[in-house]
Amino acid sequence: MRDLTRRDALVALAAGAALAAVAPRAATARARDSPGALPLPALFADIEERTFRYFWETTDPVTGLAPDRWPAAAPFASIAATGFALTAYPIGVTRGWITREAARARTLATLQFLWSAPQGEGRDDIAGYKGFFYHFLDLHTGARIGNCELSSVDTTLLLGGILFAAQWFDQGHPDERRLRELAQQIYARVDWRWMSPRAPLIAQGWRAESGFLASDWQGYNEAMLVYLLALAAPEHPVEPAAWTAWCATYGRNWRGTGSARQLAFGPQFGHQYSHVWVDFRGIRDAAMRAADLDYFENSRRATAAQRAYAVANPLRWDGYGADIWGLSACDGPGDVSLQTADGISRRFRGYSARGPASLPDGFDDGTIAPNAAVASLPFAPELVIPATQALHRRFGARLYGRYGFLDAFNPSFRRLDVPLSNGRVDPTSGWVADQYLGIDQGPILAMIANARDGLVWRTMRTSAVVRTGLARADFRGGWLAVQ
Repeated sequence: MRDLTRRDALVALAAGAALAAVAPRAATARARDSPGALPLPALFADIEERTFRYFWETTDPVTGLAPDRWPAAAPFASIAATGFALTAYPIGVTRGWITREAARARTLATLQFLWSAPQGEGRDDIAGYKGFFYHFLDLHTGARIGNCELSSVDTTLLLGGILFAAQWFDQGHPDERRLRELAQQIYARVDWRWMSPRAPLIAQGWRAESGFLASDWQGYNEAMLVYLLALAAPEHPVEPAAWTAWCATYGRNWRGTGSARQLAFGPQFGHQYSHVWVDFRGIRDAAMRAADLDYFENSRRATAAQRAYAVANPLRWDGYGADIWGLSACDGPGDVSLQTADGISRRFRGYSARGPASLPDGFDDGTIAPNAAVASLPFAPELVIPATQALHRRFGARLYGRYGFLDAFNPSFRRLDVPLSNGRVDPTSGWVADQYLGIDQGPILAMIANARDGLVWRTMRTSAVVRTGLARADFRGGWLAVQ
């Protein structure tokens, strides 16, 4: 039995080559582009509709809460998934899958429930506190699940969907007016200053049993939107120094040189989540001005680097290649160490964040998440379109079903004698998940919409909240300069 400890320098070389192969587009030129307007193969329309129906069909119609995963023996809600559900409904209207009236009714019911759900310091039968929500809630009652944390980032992803809904439902219908009022009330209630016990940074969360979590949000990861919404808050905002503090540790995240240089974060969701609601093309804060870069271009480079990592495949996993790639947070076969068919001792995980092994927060156990590639469509369509088509063509119904792509698969995990976290194993083709996750489904749908015609970006460009947050973080240029 051999332990695999090699870190291959080919990763960096391949990443540079892949980025050089992707035609660079200067930020100034990109700022002049209209959002989206990307012609897509027919497969993407099918992915969109199936992924939309995850939210429309599995969300509780009374509470409006979206399940963390489906199917599940005892489903519970994820507040982040609920934010993606609220983002999904207008997409469904514009694509003709539901009526505006149906979307409006579901959205209003959700916001009414969120506004009236109990908030307080208690441990039980509580949905949140200080305007924040617990990470997981009972799907039908909204009560906290177990001892999960009051989550600042998951509340932010919920707010992203709430604010998008408020911006999109802009008609004079009484229900749309009420919807907009509730959205502002829910947002204004959030006490960002309270969630900053080590100001100016924002804590990752709080528990009734033990108080604030020990870690704060500090760059670079998925929490850009946390700070932008906290900066723009109408009643409890943080100071602009919070953004400076968020960026202060960027120095330890830079990787590569020249056109391959990127602000690195291993799991691809970190390069996607904030971009669902904010169009970062051509706008720059002080850190990006100093780097002559913008965050959209940074995510494009991260996408190319993910593909390059799969091509180099330094840990020699089965299945990796030019069109089969993508590491993010996802389900996995289970928390176990075992010897695989190649004679190497391997460590696997169940649900976990994954990314190229050499990057911050990177971990690679051979588990590929389709959402890592598909939800990166706006960043590098020339890489993502063939990858999406290859996933669909090669794995077919085993990976692609009722609600689109299942959460993950691992061609290297082919052991039949090991208990699984979930999913099923084929002795030839390996492990595949048997569930869909709301926080992975959401970016797929929203980012296809942004690539197709810029729907979410275009809508949120007009949001006073987004513009205020960006201005207070000292973003300049691009579409921000256009009133």
